[in-house]
Amino acid sequence: MISWLNVGSLVLGLIAWILPAINLMRNKKGNHRNWVVLSVMSISACAISLIFQIFYTNHLVKIEDWSALMDTTGAVAFVSAVLVIVTIILNVITLFVYRDRTAE
Repeated sequence: MISWLNVGSLVLGLIAWILPAINLMRNKKGNHRNWVVLSVMSISACAISLIFQIFYTNHLVKIEDWSALMDTTGAVAFVSAVLVIVTIILNVITLFVYRDRTAE
């Protein structure tokens, strides 16, 4: 059951990137409704993805699997940073694209 945390984290991380991409693709169609909702969902998916990784790391500490922690901590930290940075960049781009069109 615990291994599903990694799968859930991966899926939510992808959702965090896909939602702003959908927002940006909808820009060309002139559909400007609900862009804020999709941005909030994107940031929420990113946060929940990181929480899943924290819970998985907590599980490894509880079962005292130190070798797994030493093997994966560096990669998890790097990928988590990439996830947060790309999610923020995509949502900031969406903000700049839609900020002037909200009044239309």
